[in-house]
Amino acid sequence: MALSLTRRGFISASGLTAALAAVSSTAACAGSRQSSGRGSGALTYWASNQGASVDDDKATLTPLLEEFTAETGIEVEMEVIGWNDLQTRIQTAVTSGDAPDVVNIGNTWAVSLQATGAFLEFDEAALEAVGGADKFVETALATCGAPGTTPTSLPLYGLAYGLYYNRQMFTDAGLEAPTTWEEMVDAAKRLTDPGKGVYGMAIAAGSYTENAHYAFINAAQEGEELFDSDGNPTFTGDGVVNGILRYLDLMQTDAVVNTSNAQYDNGADSVADFANGKAAMIINQNNADTTIVANGMTHDQFGVVPYPAPAGAPDDTASHVAGINIALFANTGNRDGALQLVKFLTEAEQQATLGEQFKTLPVLKGEEPTFTEDAQEAAIFMEVYENRAKPLPLVPAEDQFESSVGQAMNDMFASVATGTVLTADDVRQALQSAQDTVSAAIG
Repeated sequence: MALSLTRRGFISASGLTAALAAVSSTAACAGSRQSSGRGSGALTYWASNQGASVDDDKATLTPLLEEFTAETGIEVEMEVIGWNDLQTRIQTAVTSGDAPDVVNIGNTWAVSLQATGAFLEFDEAALEAVGGADKFVETALATCGAPGTTPTSLPLYGLAYGLYYNRQMFTDAGLEAPTTWEEMVDAAKRLTDPGKGVYGMAIAAGSYTENAHYAFINAAQEGEELFDSDGNPTFTGDGVVNGILRYLDLMQTDAVVNTSNAQYDNGADSVADFANGKAAMIINQNNADTTIVANGMTHDQFGVVPYPAPAGAPDDTASHVAGINIALFANTGNRDGALQLVKFLTEAEQQATLGEQFKTLPVLKGEEPTFTEDAQEAAIFMEVYENRAKPLPLVPAEDQFESSVGQAMNDMFASVATGTVLTADDVRQALQSAQDTVSAAIG
């Protein structure tokens, strides 16, 4: 069904250039959706790509949606969309009116999308329809909208970062799994042997999203916030600069990361290095298990500990609250049916199935993780997710933080890879430029 959606706030909130450019090119699509042959009351659902491929996701989701149709009589037309395209598709839907009824979103986009006014508010009645807010893990629910507002999305899949290490390499070197940043760097130095092509760590140093996440986590460990209480960026604070500099130092002064990692623009490359014995440690979200095993490493060959903070750090944050939320476009023609679909997908039985297939953490209170059979690994990731993770900044400009600071870190890693040694002043100057960009955008 074609929806008539507001553009309010979108221009000032996020993704402006791409969204506006998309309006003229997609406006005609709304008309074609109006003539869809779907039955009355049918739903359209845009699912995010969580598995190894779009086809794998369809294989997992189709039986569940067929079960939903059997229970409710509501047909669901599903499209699985890759992460490289999903945000742009949503932005285009907001501006063009050609939108699905139900959509998965990255939970870090929640506040930026909330600011568009295009999504259904989960008020008391809507929350009751999906089983109540109390069923969700508190940290996951905190990602669903700006503080003090009515949420416009709800948790669907949970993820958290952890430090993966190669058990055999650590045993051979007489090392224990690190509990502090200093222990991690010391272990990485002892395990680095460039002559053999082996490094202590591998990182996705060319991925702006990964870099933005580590900027946030490392700054949090330094006790620093990235935005003030008015939503203005504070990227040049000492804690942000120092947190990012010690992350850059892994490559530039500690020399425990291969400079070629500056070209790794997604986590799959660093995971492959880890699984193939070219790196002793990686920092990844828990769904990395699938890629590690697919590259030939068995579960008993790796261990996981929380991403460590420096000794004596003011904060032991080990991850942001990563994951996927589910949202409804506000002008859906089948509000009750869309809420039934959200309720169905966030029930315990479906969550267990989805968690096992997509290697995600449960977003429901009291539910056991199904992403791994390793009880110790499961306990560590759940401890991080529930107690040592913080939401990324809950401000409309969060997406601009990710793109501007993440890209600045890409550029700094690229400089380091060519032999430049950056100082704190260099990092601060790069962050000042990113801060100016975001300040100008939000006005």
